[in-house]
Amino acid sequence: MESPLLARAGAVPAQEPDAGVAAHYGDPFAEQRALARSAGVVDRSHHGILRITGADRLSWLHSLTTQDTDHLAPGQATQALVLSPNGHVEHHLTLADDGTAVWIHVEPGTAGPLLGFLESMRFLLRVDPVDVTGEFALITLMGPDAAGGPPGAVAALADPFGTDVIVARDRLAGTVADLERRGVKLAGVAAYEALRIAAHRPRLGLDTDRRTLPHEVGWIETAVHLSKGCYRGQETVARVHNLGHPPRRLVFLHLDGSEDILPAHGDPVTMGDTEIGFTGSAARHFELGPVALALVKRTVPTDAALRSGGVPAAQEVVVPPDTGANVKITLKRPRGALAPRGE
Repeated sequence: MESPLLARAGAVPAQEPDAGVAAHYGDPFAEQRALARSAGVVDRSHHGILRITGADRLSWLHSLTTQDTDHLAPGQATQALVLSPNGHVEHHLTLADDGTAVWIHVEPGTAGPLLGFLESMRFLLRVDPVDVTGEFALITLMGPDAAGGPPGAVAALADPFGTDVIVARDRLAGTVADLERRGVKLAGVAAYEALRIAAHRPRLGLDTDRRTLPHEVGWIETAVHLSKGCYRGQETVARVHNLGHPPRRLVFLHLDGSEDILPAHGDPVTMGDTEIGFTGSAARHFELGPVALALVKRTVPTDAALRSGGVPAAQEVVVPPDTGANVKITLKRPRGALAPRGE
């Protein structure tokens, strides 16, 4: 489903998994600066949108996901995971309840599989999950001067990194135009991705694989409630948290800026001649230069020099090696102006 904003002068289409929206509109570094320092809006209308109505919707999601949705207040945004029976991450959800329905946005291409899982778990409960991606679209407001959502938004999901806003798809172009008249700069997903990587925020399908556990990428802090009731995969979460450590950990990589290329998703991360992980997301940041996220073996020394896709890289700890075994996780967040708003 191609965004109408791709028709803008200077728009450069993004590649998979972000096909359908613009990577940038001619100046990706200026777009990054607007998102980090003033106010910007990112077209993320290629993401999937689900809406769940019915009196049992919150308790139902509480039983299926890693998050405590039983006590979710109207308008409060949160993250949640759907795990496999073995505790591996299958879906990452960002959601909020407006008092009558839960609004969820998910990675491109995952709304259908998630809806299929939810439909299989309805039983006799009063819930009605629907894929409404064709009717509604996601945009994200970012920056210290970005205040509130645009008029007509059906849901606004705010966190320290920005505010995800769901609008009617047929009003997408008009909503963005209204924001631009208020001084908000339109930015492409390349700018968003560079700031996301610098903020140490993993992305499902890029910084994870089919074996990823919540502890490995820091989602245990943001998307898992450790004292709620049972859900699929809970045994693995509890075992890692109380008795052991996950086999891998997320790291932030400062890549050698003298190289002309960025490592690709899936490129091996090596220490000497030994492969110790894989590259997730990589981007050129307007201040930090080339950066990446990678998933490496937990036992890799935190000061070891690495290579990502052959590019020399210095690592910065995101998830500590001692994660799990009742160790409280405090994610290593970036310092200074590039930290997410509110941190």
